[in-house]
Amino acid sequence: MHNYLRVERDGVASETIRCPKQGILPHDMIHYAVECTVTHKGFLSLLREGRPVAFTTSGGETEAAVERLVETFQAEMWGGRVPAKDLIAVYEHACGTDGSLVAPIAPADVEAIRQKLDELIDAWSSLPIGHSLTVSF
Repeated sequence: MHNYLRVERDGVASETIRCPKQGILPHDMIHYAVECTVTHKGFLSLLREGRPVAFTTSGGETEAAVERLVETFQAEMWGGRVPAKDLIAVYEHACGTDGSLVAPIAPADVEAIRQKLDELIDAWSSLPIGHSLTVSF
């Protein structure tokens, strides 16, 4: 089963991404929470800049760092919340395993992202099957 992310931009035909259904928010919605909170560019930021949905990331350091940050929050959603400093330590360790740049993140950023995730979880879990959630980025 899948969820779908429809990307709509001015002057560009809408595009759709098939997202595997999971028991938490879709992965790309976690990207939204992260990328609308911090200034580091990741997948959604690149889409906003005009990249097509099917693009392959260039493997830039910032892109990899944002992906590790999204994965860290995704893991926390599966396993339960930890102190912000512990989440940051896990993120920094994850960046170190593949040589990624560690994009700076502060405990206040962690809390802001968590707040955005909580808002998205509430909105997402309230949706009837077959309905959609619209966010602007």
